[in-house]
Amino acid sequence: MATHALLKTLRSNKPAFGAWITLPGAFNARTVAQASPDLSWVVIDCEHGLTSLHPGAAESVQAIEALGPNAPSALVRIPATGTSTGTGWQIKHALDAGARGVIVPMIASAAKAREVVEDSRFPPVGRRGFGSPFTHGIWGVSAAEYLRTANDSVLVIVQIETQDAVVNVAEIAAVDGIDVLFIGPYDLSISCGYPPPSPDPHPDVEKLIQHILSETKKAGKKIAIFCSSGAQAAQRARQGFDMISVTADSSAIAEGIQRHISAAAEQ
Repeated sequence: MATHALLKTLRSNKPAFGAWITLPGAFNARTVAQASPDLSWVVIDCEHGLTSLHPGAAESVQAIEALGPNAPSALVRIPATGTSTGTGWQIKHALDAGARGVIVPMIASAAKAREVVEDSRFPPVGRRGFGSPFTHGIWGVSAAEYLRTANDSVLVIVQIETQDAVVNVAEIAAVDGIDVLFIGPYDLSISCGYPPPSPDPHPDVEKLIQHILSETKKAGKKIAIFCSSGAQAAQRARQGFDMISVTADSSAIAEGIQRHISAAAEQ
């Protein structure tokens, strides 16, 4: 069956730790993916990152999956926000690129969440088209096996990061086919009139985050959140978050260089 590291971790009910890829290139993606045996997933950010959706995402996904069966799951965040009508073709490109899941930003209604599910699933449960000669090979299965199992293996992840999304979170979580609700604390803060986290969200935003966590758990779905450090990620794991972004490549590079240069300068 077509499966992957993140899917296995989520099904085991253990926290799934991941990393954000903002810099372009297959070598960068591969380096991030090899950084830790505790990485369950990485996301290639085609919304705010510098990787093109097509064919850049496919090249990065291939580089990651070529690491073998223990590679972290490669996800793709598409550029279009959930408030627009143009997400379908972007989901198609991301999944044909071999992504183990798709992350769709700015989902604010159950209707849009259902649209995302339909674009991510093959018939009879969705309307995703089949035809890429490459996708099944990136997954390491036959075309027939991919077509048979993809609806159960590809993760559909929607981001909750606006005031409207908070209001509608119970309805969004109840949509059949949505696997994970992903909290974006930065846009959520800005949308609600608060400054972005530095490093933690404003207490009023934290209350919204805990509300989203509670409603998602009630619906029996998995809940994810973006963090900026390992310490923050550990705290979110203790709170019951299932999928946690621990760090990003660009910030980790800058922090690592700063730390080493500071140590050298002190001598």
